[in-house]
Amino acid sequence: MLVDMQIDSSALPDDIEALKALVCEQASTIAAQDAELRTRDLRIEQLKAQLDRLKRLQFGRSSEKLSGEIAQLELLIDDLEESDAAARAVRALVSPQSGQKPVRKPLPDHLPRETITHNAACICVKCGGALRRLGEDVTELLEYVPASFKVVRHVRPKFSCRRCEAITQAALPSLPIERGRPGPGLLAHVLVSKYADHLPLYRQSEIYARQDVALERSTLADWVGRSATLLAPLVEALRKDVMASDVLHGDNTPVPVLAPGTGKTKTGRLWTYVRDERPHDGRRPPAAIYFYSIDRKAIRPQQHLRDFRGVLHADGYAGFNDIFEKGPASSMTNT
Repeated sequence: MLVDMQIDSSALPDDIEALKALVCEQASTIAAQDAELRTRDLRIEQLKAQLDRLKRLQFGRSSEKLSGEIAQLELLIDDLEESDAAARAVRALVSPQSGQKPVRKPLPDHLPRETITHNAACICVKCGGALRRLGEDVTELLEYVPASFKVVRHVRPKFSCRRCEAITQAALPSLPIERGRPGPGLLAHVLVSKYADHLPLYRQSEIYARQDVALERSTLADWVGRSATLLAPLVEALRKDVMASDVLHGDNTPVPVLAPGTGKTKTGRLWTYVRDERPHDGRRPPAAIYFYSIDRKAIRPQQHLRDFRGVLHADGYAGFNDIFEKGPASSMTNT
């Protein structure tokens, strides 16, 4: 266990022998804590290696069984690294010169820079003489600007003709939701928060309320549903692009789905078909298409791959057998 080693200078003994004993005790404590930190660092590296191995296995047949273990490892590593950082901070207060300086990556160039200049005194604080500039030291800090709302006002002046009284006015710009109030940036944020960050709509509503913006869950749900319709042509274009590939990797995984009225969940299936030519220096970018079904029947992949004419890499799931045996003649293979 790491302890706080700060010393109250007013409580230091005047006896030299007592001071020597105190110094020896401090040195022993520091050595023990250094050993504990090294052990903790080793444990963190071992956990990271184990986590990497599990993540590689996650793409295998039993990936759904590894998700919980991966999440627990992530939390454990977080806890260890946080306590490790706190211990090093305490250690630095006692021995500021000890330990190695961390190697930091440079901050990304694409981020905007805000410069704050800290000017020194106009004259020398020692003799009052004039100062000349020798150069400067620059320290960069990574800062975060919290997300914020704003109101965009579309103003369309009206004009009337002095001769015929006809009224002229610019057309309203195309909006993501007709007669709706959300802008495209807000809709994108809600969708990414829900589907990429797994943040339910009711939690988003609570977060927005802290900024005095009332967005009910039902309102957000309406936006999500309308956005799905708006994005349907893009999804179809992506499906056609993926199915036009020469080689695809296919798999399915179970997903828990709410069963209203039962108080339980049922098991649905998420089917994934991936094109990734990067390992073979392919020119087309990687892409993936997802399908949801309520079951795992063989008819599902047959429907998904009805337009595909190429090589399919899949596992030993029997539902793909009909595709391999009766599918298009252009060489679907089970690997």
